[in-house]
Amino acid sequence: YFIDLLFFNRTLQALVAFELKTGKFKPEYAGKMNFYLSALDEFVKKPHENPSIGIILCKEKNNKTVEFAFRNLNAAMGVATYTTSRKLPEQFKNILPDENMLKNLM
Repeated sequence: YFIDLLFFNRTLQALVAFELKTGKFKPEYAGKMNFYLSALDEFVKKPHENPSIGIILCKEKNNKTVEFAFRNLNAAMGVATYTTSRKLPEQFKNILPDENMLKNLM
């Protein structure tokens, strides 16, 4: 079993697991995340840390489907959506390398 991304939030003192999905949220994602959080709490979490948190990042979601999928689960989990763009936002243009700079690095 593989978690897509695993972080530790120092403020919350908790592991944060991310599942990255390219499509619409499916109810089975909640069960899979619940499994991951149980395993993290059992085998990875330190005794002084708080219970693990799960975030499922999907392209789309239906709020009612998410509500039903999470209703009887006790773990701290949530679903968020994202958007993609072919153009780099203006505020990042002076911070990130452009295409030519990246090519030169390779």
